Amino acid sequence: MAAQVMAEAGLAVRVVDQKPSVARKFLMAGKSGLNLTKNEKDADFLRGYGKDAQWLSPMIDAFGVAEVMDWAEGLGQEIFTGSTGRVFPKAMKASHLLRAWLAYLEELGVDIATRRAWIGWEGDSLVFDAPDGRETIAPDVVVFALGGGSWARLGSDGAWLEPFGGDDIPVRGFEPSNTGLCLDWSEHMERHFGSPVKNIALRAGELRSRGEIVITKSGMEGGGVYPLTPALRVGAALQLDFLPDLSEAAISKRLSRPPGKMSTGTYLRKTLKLDPVKIGLLNEVLRPLPKGADLAAKIKALSLPVLGVMPLDQAISTVGGVMREAINGDLMLKARPGNFVAGEMLDWDAPTGGYLITACLSTGVWAGKAAARYALR
Repeated sequence: MAAQVMAEAGLAVRVVDQKPSVARKFLMAGKSGLNLTKNEKDADFLRGYGKDAQWLSPMIDAFGVAEVMDWAEGLGQEIFTGSTGRVFPKAMKASHLLRAWLAYLEELGVDIATRRAWIGWEGDSLVFDAPDGRETIAPDVVVFALGGGSWARLGSDGAWLEPFGGDDIPVRGFEPSNTGLCLDWSEHMERHFGSPVKNIALRAGELRSRGEIVITKSGMEGGGVYPLTPALRVGAALQLDFLPDLSEAAISKRLSRPPGKMSTGTYLRKTLKLDPVKIGLLNEVLRPLPKGADLAAKIKALSLPVLGVMPLDQAISTVGGVMREAINGDLMLKARPGNFVAGEMLDWDAPTGGYLITACLSTGVWAGKAAARYALR
């Protein structure tokens, strides 16, 4: 995105990528449909960024929900808004959009050089490990979009932290975000591996979420738990509400009915319409199950014995990277004028659901336009 706006401003632009082809993480995001943004009001959308909303606000205001949608359609890609407000290409993949985007960059004269890993600065020049050995480039301006620290095989390996930190640029080590949780399930849960847990509410610390999770061999994943990562990675307890549309009193009233000869599982299924995986989770934590009001309280707030978040490289995204004090309002490095940063290498956090990709695009636009102004001043 930075390359696009710089080329549109009239600069001669080169994109340098360490992998044999570009946009590998973008393509991976498209495997789940490529959720580009979320079609909601500006104030509601900004709230999705939590403590980073105020800082990101100017960039999102300049290139936010409407602009992302216009951009995709301008590349000939039809989009649609799902029932939850999430916006996707109708093709439900990234490859069509990427091909159109790369074709547009080619029209603008953008040069793409691959298999070149940036290893640091030499004076004001950039040094790369290239197929034919060491390669040096001395551009007028640079936008770094080197990614976070997850999915290293796609290119975002976080190796740039060392040369940045060695150049006295304030950086923070990476931590996982939008990631699954580790739990040590008993054999009792094996039959539920791969099962979704639907229509639940989740809570960790001050954070709340409503969505779906999937039980896995090593724990759980899913859109319901990802927004809670900031609280979970600092050790907040996780609680599940299996019946978010019913009050505890209403559940307790239903549980006051005698079970007769029904088994506990059948009783919970018929009385509360709990499915086997929800009953399985209750048994996993509470066995033997309490009764009446005590069980109602647990159905509304079941605490799970979480061991921690999944490892960094398994996270969808990361926090950490270039700290706020290292850059000015144009996303330019204070220590290196003419060098700008964008995307996930900046220290900010965002949930999935369109927020992550939108902010990567908007920071790319912001840094690209600032770089063009700097080069043309």
